[in-house]
This record gives sequence, structure tokens and C-alpha cells, in this order.
Amino acid sequence: MAKERLRKNHITVFDVALHVLMVLFALLLLYPFWYVLIGSLNEGQDYLTGGIWLLPRTFTMYNYSVAFADERLWVGFRVTVSRTVVNTLFALFFTSIVAYAMSSPKLRGKGFFYKANIFTMFFSGGLIPTYMIIVKLGFYNSFWVYVIPSMYSVYNMIVLSSFFKGIPLELRESAVLDGAGELTIFLRIYLPLSKPVLATVALWLIVGNWNAYQATLLYTSDPDLMTLQYYLMLLVKQASSVEIDDPTISDKVNSTTLTYASIVIATVPVLVIYPFLAKYFSKGIMLGAVKG
Repeated sequence: MAKERLRKNHITVFDVALHVLMVLFALLLLYPFWYVLIGSLNEGQDYLTGGIWLLPRTFTMYNYSVAFADERLWVGFRVTVSRTVVNTLFALFFTSIVAYAMSSPKLRGKGFFYKANIFTMFFSGGLIPTYMIIVKLGFYNSFWVYVIPSMYSVYNMIVLSSFFKGIPLELRESAVLDGAGELTIFLRIYLPLSKPVLATVALWLIVGNWNAYQATLLYTSDPDLMTLQYYLMLLVKQASSVEIDDPTISDKVNSTTLTYASIVIATVPVLVIYPFLAKYFSKGIMLGAVKG
């Protein structure tokens, strides 16, 4: 027994190499964010001299002061938070309803509906027809362009329906015998039992909505509908759009460090939300992939 225990606890060269490789890989993933963070905490003119790799050379919070004073940042926050909340709730509910129907063995034409959904994953009408439909429906320059067109995802439907198929049919049959309708079964039985996979899909939707900017670029021209990521894109692409009116801090802030500060501000909300949903993430993925 002692020899077996020693054999199990023996660390091989492969174990050491694997751990070193994983640590290097983790550092490779984390360092870009760390670089942005230390850049946002460094004085602007000093940052331009280069050589800032591990810690701020001249610490300052002026980048964040200027970033918070920019009205466009708050407009982007307001629109992005509204979009994320509304679209996540709508998309989660609507996609769950479709997934519930697709998981039912009694659905007529199920094979056709499934193939039609899969077809849309590989082929689309294209950008110009989509733009024309958005305009015809009256969604151009409307907040609902962030909600209605992305209410449904085939991939999320497949994940949810795979999970629903794992729920015993006996629960559904018992509810039917008690006089429950389809909506009651869906709301009272399937949704409460599907919290892990719902949390997983919700996390995907939250991150996707928070990082999206294409709809703003293509379907809006109203500054009041600017999303946060679109604002960050403008800062990155148009450094001249950053206006610093106070001459006393002009040497403490530049367009690069201000952009870094804005990126950190935009990243923090997702980092705060993620731990609350992370515990469901791997469980939801595994459960949603049990049956296909």
C-alpha cells in the first residue's frame, strides 16, 4: 500500500511540464487585460515614452475621471444595460418555448422544423436583405433593433431542447392527467428544472449583448442609441474624438490611456456578474449535451 501511495504521489517530468505550460497559457490570456489596466493607471504623456509592462510608472486616476465625465460613456452604458437585460429575458423565454416544442415527441412535422432550423445556421439571406427587412419593419433607429432580430438562436434552442429531452416524460404525463395545459407544464415543470442550462444560455446572451456593436453600426444613426462597445470602437479608431478641455490635466491623459480606462470600466460589470452564473456553466453544458 505504501508503495502504491508513493507511486500515485510521484511527480513526473510530464506533470511539471504540463503545469508550467498551463501557467504560461494562463498568463498569456490574462496579460492583455493586465496591460490595459496598468496603462489606464499611468499618466498619458509618460505612457507615450514606453517601457510600461508590469506596473504603472507614474500612477494617476485622471484617466478614469475624464472617462466618467464623458457623456457618451453613460449613454453607452444606459443603452447596453437596457439592451442586455431586455434582450436576454426575451431571447431566453422565446427560445425556451421553441425548445420545449421541439423536445416534444408528439410535435407534428418535427423533422421538417428541425432541418429548417439547421439550414439557417449555415445559410442566411445576407446583409443587404437583412438591412431592408429592418428598415421595412420600422426598426431602424429604434431600440427594438437590439431586441427583436436576435430573440431566437438555433444553437441555444438545440442546447435547451437537448436538456428538455432529459426530463422524464412521466412528469409531463402526470401533469396532463391533472389537467395542466402546455403553458402550465412549461412554466411550472420544465423551467424550474432547467435552471443550470438556462443560466448557461443566459450567460452567453449577456456576454453577447454586452460585447455587440454591429447593430449600432449598421442600423442606427442616433447618438442616443450608441452602445458601449460602439463607443469604445470610436475611441480606438478615432483618437481625435477624445476632447480634454482642462489644460491642467492634458499631460496626465491621452487618447490611449483614456481608451484603456474606458475598456476597464466596460469590462467590470461582466466580471461582477460572471461568478454568480459560473457555477451553472459547466453543469449546464454537460446536461444540455446528454441527448441530441
